[in-house]
Amino acid sequence: MINLSDGYEPQSNSPLFAVGEVVVHRIYHYRAVVVALDPTCQADEEWYQSNQTQPSKDQAWYHLLVDGAQHVTYSAESNLQRDGSGAPIVHPMLNLFFFGLNEETNQYLRNEVPWNPGEPPDAPPSSPPDFTPPPPA
Repeated sequence: MINLSDGYEPQSNSPLFAVGEVVVHRIYHYRAVVVALDPTCQADEEWYQSNQTQPSKDQAWYHLLVDGAQHVTYSAESNLQRDGSGAPIVHPMLNLFFFGLNEETNQYLRNEVPWNPGEPPDAPPSSPPDFTPPPPA
């Protein structure tokens, strides 16, 4: 009989990236900020089959605000890596979902506006924020 308790650790299903983290897509090389995440792929089968890369559905999937664009993408964790550039994200919905930036970690601070891609929030997107503090008076 095989004893799995000695030295065996189950694979962690914890997401690698947190909401507000800046990531880079490994294949398409766009930068983005994580606005929400799902523990597994929640897209319907038709969308998944149309996805060119078709990574495993059984991993974290991330809703991303794409830097320098107006659209949102949905990407598998295996297609993403951390962005170390420290450059800001510019997206028209940034102010809608984030209220600031932790400059030490370069992680955007998420507000309470719910993420529901099928039902946009009531507030219209505003122009990209400038999270730098104002100069002292």
